[in-house]
Amino acid sequence: MFYWRLPLAVGAWSICVCLSLTYDDDIEVNYADTYYNEITEEETPEPTPSATPCSSPDLTKWDKIFSMLENSQMRENMLLQYADDIVKVEMGSLRGEILRFVSQYGGSCGAAVETAGRRMALQLEGRLRESLERLKFGDYIPTADANSVGSSNNLEAMLQQLLSATRSQATRLGKLETSCFSNPGGVKSPSPLPQGGRVGHREQEVTSHEVALEAASAALQQTRMEIQEVLSSSRRRHLPAGNEMAILFPMRSRRIYTSVIPDVPLSLSSFTVCLWVKPVTVANKTVLFSYGNRRNPYEIQLLLSHTSAQFTIGGETHLVEARDVVNPKGPTEWLHLCGSWSSEQGLASLWAGGQKVASTPGVAEGHILPDGGSLQLGQERNGCCSLTPSSSGNGVPGFEAGFDPKLAFTGTMTGVNMWDKVLTEEQISLLALKEGQQGCEQRGNIVAWGVTEMVPHGGALFIN
Repeated sequence: MFYWRLPLAVGAWSICVCLSLTYDDDIEVNYADTYYNEITEEETPEPTPSATPCSSPDLTKWDKIFSMLENSQMRENMLLQYADDIVKVEMGSLRGEILRFVSQYGGSCGAAVETAGRRMALQLEGRLRESLERLKFGDYIPTADANSVGSSNNLEAMLQQLLSATRSQATRLGKLETSCFSNPGGVKSPSPLPQGGRVGHREQEVTSHEVALEAASAALQQTRMEIQEVLSSSRRRHLPAGNEMAILFPMRSRRIYTSVIPDVPLSLSSFTVCLWVKPVTVANKTVLFSYGNRRNPYEIQLLLSHTSAQFTIGGETHLVEARDVVNPKGPTEWLHLCGSWSSEQGLASLWAGGQKVASTPGVAEGHILPDGGSLQLGQERNGCCSLTPSSSGNGVPGFEAGFDPKLAFTGTMTGVNMWDKVLTEEQISLLALKEGQQGCEQRGNIVAWGVTEMVPHGGALFIN
């Protein structure tokens, strides 16, 4: 069994071997493809250079700023265009409304403006009369009252409010007149009027309204001028040159004066004396500043005589006079006076309002003011009158004379200063300034306002 199977196995193996050899010879593996893009080692092409991609350059800070500005400018233009469009639309609609209003109420607008103008004029006139009455009533109140300055300030504030109200109402009238009688953009009525009597009547009505508005405007201007006049009158009640106090001489009396007690002796060969005065009335001789002793009561005198100012050194024979210094209609404003004198040249000068108004050479040349005298404001010791029991004790030893009431000063005085030299024109001009602090800062070295002791007598008193 085995022996006959072995030849069969060997035969089968031989057949398999033969078949395998025959298959290897007939089948060949072709690895080549049908495409003709084969690249050989001998024909290797060079790589084609490609273009370098664009690279943005580095921007400096100025480039960035300009770019931001351009962007902001574009946005601003867009916003402006948008706003302009909105405004055009709104203005168009507003113009249409105004045209309809004018066409409907144009006839009655003038009458309304005239009525409003009359009412405002009456209100302003009433308030102005009330203010003037209060101001006149305040003039009769003694200015010695400590609250006079406060009431004056309140009055000025009220007048300022009245003036601002006048201006605002005048502005309103102007706007009403413009809106009623102007013809912006060719205003047309929705229904055309006939060319007959209605047009003439309308023109006549408009003309009458214009005349009424002009009259109301003129009345307002007149009211404004009166208010400004009242304001200027109120300012005249204030103290000049930044001074905070003054001496009030309420009436003419031999007992009303102010004695000045300098800290240094008055043995001087030159000096300058300055003061502010606001007299109530001026007589033939009204004493403002006086210095003298028992031998000569008229060593220094600064006087007023009607409309003139006078300045004497060493007696009435050495007189310097300036005419038309005081207002002839009555002194209503503060007046600044200065008198200067030098013994070396004998030159005496008189100043009013910061201007030299009189100058005389050879006045008391070589003279020396004696010490030990008496210095007064508003009076002089002339020995005319005997002492009364009530006035005893007011005299200086060896100089026990009384006062003459006819020479007394009545009014208000402030800024009294005295120097031991002749001041320059520029210094006196600064002292005469009503506004600011120039006059208050320059005090005298012999008599200094607010520093040197001054003793009021009788009814004289300090006010602020």
